[in-house]
Amino acid sequence: MRSDAPSTDRPSWFLRLAAWGGLVFLHFPILVILLYAFNTEESAYSFPLQGFTLKWFSIAFGRGDVLDAIWLSVKIACVATLIAMVLGTLAAGALYRRDFFGKEGISLMLILPIALPGIITGIALLSAFKTLGIDPGFLTIVIGHATFCVVIVYNNVIARFRRTSFSLIEASMDLGADGWQTFRYIILPNIATALLAGGMLAFALSFDEIIVTTFTAGHERTLPLWLLNQLTRPRDVPITNVVAMLVMLATMLPILGAYYLTRGTSDVAGSGK
Repeated sequence: MRSDAPSTDRPSWFLRLAAWGGLVFLHFPILVILLYAFNTEESAYSFPLQGFTLKWFSIAFGRGDVLDAIWLSVKIACVATLIAMVLGTLAAGALYRRDFFGKEGISLMLILPIALPGIITGIALLSAFKTLGIDPGFLTIVIGHATFCVVIVYNNVIARFRRTSFSLIEASMDLGADGWQTFRYIILPNIATALLAGGMLAFALSFDEIIVTTFTAGHERTLPLWLLNQLTRPRDVPITNVVAMLVMLATMLPILGAYYLTRGTSDVAGSGK
């Protein structure tokens, strides 16, 4: 029997309006940066746009300070991601099944760096480095980034571990495989996509990080720090927009890649507990 009652499956016009309003609110600043990266006006945000040009891209990528900042950010993100993938996987493998005294405390300590405000983490790391007599630089930035990148990898890998049947590992060991063979042929294929997704998210998080970097960089200038310094130079606004667009792409693409790698599973990248 067909009911004449109105369908409740479709959201109301108010909810749809609120959803579109939220999307516009979130993405309008990004759209402004994208548009003004192609504007012919040199000094400020003039409206309407004065014209369309690609010259700011050639100018930006012809500047040594921009290229140095990009290369430094890429190196830091790659090293921090590699460290996070190793340590995060080891931590997840140690904690996902075994129960022992203090396990919950260790799990809390692992996820704490990403839960704390960045300024607290930055001050704590700077104090620790000064106490140990370590000068701020490339190494300290990598360590600072790795502290929170480990959390991303750990969350993704342990979520996949919990979906992996332990009977597969037991069967592998019963058939005579050693620990390395079991990891290579059983564990790694099962966690590969989650590990890769976690690494991509860690890279994106490291590439555009600025708060912890401010405390640990010393005289080094990553790309986000370069952008921050450009705020006092109004005549470089178009070049700043170009570099900002590069940062957005460098962080957006890994995040989208991580999402598509894990969207067919119950452990969507970044959502592990």
